[in-house]
Amino acid sequence: MSKALTSFALVAVLTALLMALSLAVARHGYPYGAIGVRRLDGIADASTFIPLAAVYFFSALLMMILPIRAASIVLTNAADAVFWTVIVLFAAILGCLVARWAFGQRDVLWAVLNWRFLFAAAIIGCHFVMNELRRNVLLRSLFFVVFAAATLACLFWSFTL
Repeated sequence: MSKALTSFALVAVLTALLMALSLAVARHGYPYGAIGVRRLDGIADASTFIPLAAVYFFSALLMMILPIRAASIVLTNAADAVFWTVIVLFAAILGCLVARWAFGQRDVLWAVLNWRFLFAAAIIGCHFVMNELRRNVLLRSLFFVVFAAATLACLFWSFTL
């Protein structure tokens, strides 16, 4: 947990510094600043979490039914990678928003209230309780169905509001 928080904070600070640099350069009239802002804004989209959630929930589904050795391979090579991707992506989004807020765009922090960030919270929450889910046979069976439904929802439901 502390490693995830430390990584989150470091990526958020580094992204905020890069966005602040790009905004400062753009404010002085250089076109390179706008390019940097566009590139950082390109990754700052909450809808990116939906396909990541589908991949994570599918790997979690596999971890519920596979034997321990195969489940550990899925955990270390798929679920952990998606988890750290979500941490980095969410930190980058938050860093971009904080830098924009610091440069006078006060209404930009309302973007944090986007409901699609719930997918990131679901991935992070599931990752932290995955050990407990694997230990209990009843929970494993129940969450097999939950993860199957979540995977199919992330893949095929439109999520338009």
